[in-house]
Amino acid sequence: MWHPVCGVDEIASEDARRFELNGRVYAVFHTLGAYYATDGLCTHEQANLADGFISDGYVSCPKHNSRFHIPTGKALRIPARVDLATYPVKTEEGKIYIGLPS
Repeated sequence: MWHPVCGVDEIASEDARRFELNGRVYAVFHTLGAYYATDGLCTHEQANLADGFISDGYVSCPKHNSRFHIPTGKALRIPARVDLATYPVKTEEGKIYIGLPS
């Protein structure tokens, strides 16, 4: 099921937007010339990844500097050891949508 997040002009390159739905937090990233979506909280201590440092397809957690590969969700730097879930993203008529299970 596709859910609207925001307009494509609302996320600058190398930036992210926090998105909440049904009590879950997601992050939508604009990096590597595309949009990606992952779980929005670090798997180590639940810091908001949309507030992290984003560069060349990676996000560093703002709390303890864990690092994740945005397209795959892979945890690359401790203290995080658990990967992020990733979700499909599409753009349509100037809006960004995240695909989430029903």
